[in-house]
Formats: sequence, structure tokens, C-alpha cells
Amino acid sequence: MGRLDALRQFNLIKWLREERQSRKLILFIVFVALLLDNMLLTVVVPIIPSYLYYLDEQADVVLKNNTLSQQEPPGAFHSIVSLYDNTVRLSGFNATVRSPDLVPTTPAVAELPQNSSDCPQSSSKLVNENVKVGMLFASKATVQLITNPFIGPLTNRIGYQLPIFAGFCIMFISTIMFAFSSSYALLFLARSLQGVGSSCSSVAGMGMLASVYTNDEERGHAIGIALGGLALGVLVGPPFGSVMYEFVGKTAPFLILAFLAVFDGALQLFVLQPTKVEPESQKGTPLLTLMKDPYILIAAGAICFGNMAIGMMEPTLPIWMMETMCARKWQLGVAFLPASISYLIGTNIFGTLAHKMGRWLCALIGMIVVGISVICVPFARDIYGLILPNFGVGFAIGMVDSSMMPIMGYLVDLRHVSVYGSVYAIADVAFCMGFALGPSIGGSIAESIGFPWLMTIIGVVDIFFAPLCIFLRNPPGQEEKIAILMDANCSMKTVTYSTQGTYYQGENMDPEYDDYD
Repeated sequence: MGRLDALRQFNLIKWLREERQSRKLILFIVFVALLLDNMLLTVVVPIIPSYLYYLDEQADVVLKNNTLSQQEPPGAFHSIVSLYDNTVRLSGFNATVRSPDLVPTTPAVAELPQNSSDCPQSSSKLVNENVKVGMLFASKATVQLITNPFIGPLTNRIGYQLPIFAGFCIMFISTIMFAFSSSYALLFLARSLQGVGSSCSSVAGMGMLASVYTNDEERGHAIGIALGGLALGVLVGPPFGSVMYEFVGKTAPFLILAFLAVFDGALQLFVLQPTKVEPESQKGTPLLTLMKDPYILIAAGAICFGNMAIGMMEPTLPIWMMETMCARKWQLGVAFLPASISYLIGTNIFGTLAHKMGRWLCALIGMIVVGISVICVPFARDIYGLILPNFGVGFAIGMVDSSMMPIMGYLVDLRHVSVYGSVYAIADVAFCMGFALGPSIGGSIAESIGFPWLMTIIGVVDIFFAPLCIFLRNPPGQEEKIAILMDANCSMKTVTYSTQGTYYQGENMDPEYDDYD
């Protein structure tokens, strides 16, 4: 009875307010924000290529019907095809025929392909979809790329709470637009608007985690968990989108994501109190100075080129599958499932393990495995042949992201002022460059020289970039760089970074070395 009474007296809102300063609750909020962002990022991957192809086919049929009807003599009898319910009506008769196999035989009406999603009839038109789909996918990352340099310094001035809440609001609007848009222009606008919201959420979220988890090892573990939200979004998005699109319709998956966005927004409202402006206590290093740091650039390059591989695959792989495998709608999303599962596994394993084995080594191995895996993708002859190479791609990108995201914060602690908004803006810029250049360039290359050569090019680039990670093995820092740490008991101690290791000063004088070797 005592437990039942305690459960009755439990007030969720009161508990959220009392736990506002809890690091775990902040980590959960960032986790959900990244989950939502990346579910919306990937849920469109299996939907857009098939949906745009259908829109083009629909427009062609309507155009042909209008043209042919104008050429007929007055009073001619002909069939009318309903694109809404797949019925055939005969003019002048009160008869309606419904059959998936029945098509009008009169020369006055053009046919609408019945199996356009399984085995498209127009191969050349499908190849031309590469550019349109690539540009639409790239628009989000391009806008995010432009927005990030402004969001980073903004978080240093007003804190992280307002930007991350603004990101939720923009994401919600974008999700609703995706649900009800029925033209390429509106879909493009919704995707671009998502880039602004994503920039606010990811930069502010990562910066917030770096500021509350000041210990390097704890920070790596926390960022690994947060990237698990990103991975879970990437994992659930494509199969969720393809199955819902196949059996329910285009609108349903986006309405479910809108509900998830409302939940995250309510949580932020009660916990973070985004009406407050809380600037950083010290002035951060200018963004331009951080961008000139060669070690930060190497870490950013690993993030960029690692994610560019999957960025190139997102618009081109479904179209290649439709062209060579006659893949169904649900298969277009399920093909990414091995990569998503392995990314989730990789980020959770190497969030902690990378600190022990050396983050530079983890990233180096990851870049090589990414390169080899994407080169193997075009050798698949059916959806089952994609399992192993896609698994390798996801696992290796998980190795790279879970190593390079924490090392960005470490490099700022070691070489600059410990204010993290700008450096995670750079990390997000690198991530976005992969997903901006990947789809836009990838779509054009796939149209020009084919999907297999596209995978070969990005695979070779990743393999050749990998040795640069060796420079992150022991990056030089200031003679003594001191960061103030707070442990769980709120006792204060200091950590001194040097090129040799990390020493704690205060009550516990035992050295703890940061082994990046």
C-alpha cells in the first residue's frame, strides 16, 4: 500500500522541475531531439524517389490524355481513367470497371503504369530522377551548412536552451509540411526548413552535453549515448517510412513524427525553461580561429567524408535498386536496415571503447572499413546481397562519429577556451557537408557514369583520407590547460591537460593518463 500511495502522490511536472539540473535528463532530451531529427532525415529516403516518380508518371498521363482528347472528333466515345481509385469509366455509359489488370484499349487514353514502384517502365526517366532526388535530399544539409556558423556563436551569447527549443518548433512545422505537400517545390521547402531546425537542435544539444559532462571519458560516453539517438533515428526511419508508405500512405509517418516532436517540445519546456537567457561565463574562441586549427580540421574531415558515403547512397541506392532489382517500395527502406543497426551498435560500443584504444586509431580503422564496404555495394545482385556491405558501412561510420565528436570537445579543452558551441558548429558543418555534397554530387555522378563508379570513387577517397587520423594521436596543447570539473557530489577538482597525460589536483592526487595511443 505504501508504494501505491507514493505512486498516487507522484507529480510528473514537479519531478521534472526538481530534476531540471540532472545531467541524465539533459542527455535524454538531446537523445530525443537527435532521434526526431534523424528519423525525419531518413524516413523520406524510401518515400521520395518512388513518390516523385509516381508524380511524374501521373503528370505525363494527364498531359497525354489532354493532348489526345483534343485530337479526337467531337462526340467520340473513349475511356476515362481515374487516377484516384484505379477505375475505368466509359463515356456515354453508366458503367465503372475496377481491375488491376484492366487497362483501356482505345487510342484516346494513355495508360498509367500499374507496377511503376516494382519495375518501372521508363528506365531513362528513372535515371533522370537521380538529380531531382539528390538536390532535394541535399537541400536540408546545405541550409544547415549555411546556418551552423551563426548558431554556434549564438549559443555562446544566449545559452543552449533557446536554440534547442527553436529547433523543435521549426522541426514540427517542417514535419507537418512533409505530411501534406504534394509537389516537388513544397517538399523542397519542407526539407530546407528542416535544415534550420536541425542546426539549432544538433549544435545546441552537443554543446550542452559538452558543457555538463566536463570529464573527457564521461563526455565520450554521453556523446556516444546521444549519437545512439541519431543512430536509432537512422535505424527506424527508412523501414518505418517504407512500410507506412506502402500500406498506409505518405501522410501517416510524418504525423507520427509530429507527435514525437510535440513530446520533445513539452519536455524541453518543463526542464530547460527556454525563456531564460544563460550566456557562457567566459568568451569562447572565435569560430575562424577554430577553423584554422589543423587538428580540428582533420577531425571534421573524417566526419565529413565518412558520412558522405551514406549521403551518396541515400538518393542513388533506391533508384539503382528499382532499376536493377525491380525492388518494391518496402524494400527501398529495408535495404538501409543493416547500416542503421550496425551504426547503433558501433556508436554504443565505441563511445567508451574508443577512449581506451585511442580515438585516432578507431577513426582510422573506421574510415578504411567505410571505403572497402561502399566499394562492395554495387556487387549485390538482390536485396540480400546488400546486407553485409551496408552493415560494414554503418558500423564503420559509427566508429568514426563516436570517436571524432568527443575529440572535438577534447581539442577545444586542450588547445583553446572550453566553450563548445562553435566547435560543435564546425562538427555539424562537417556532418552536413557530407550530406549536402553527397546527394547533390552523387546524383549527378550516378546519372553520368553510373552507381558502381560513384561507390568506387567515394570508397577510394575514404581510404586515402584515413592515414591523416594519425595526427590526432597526440595533438599538442598549451603547457597547462586547466578545466574545472564537478563530480556527482558537487566537490570541485581541477584537471590539467598536457601532452603527457591528465592529472587531477585537489583531494585525489593520483594521475590518470589520457591514452590516445
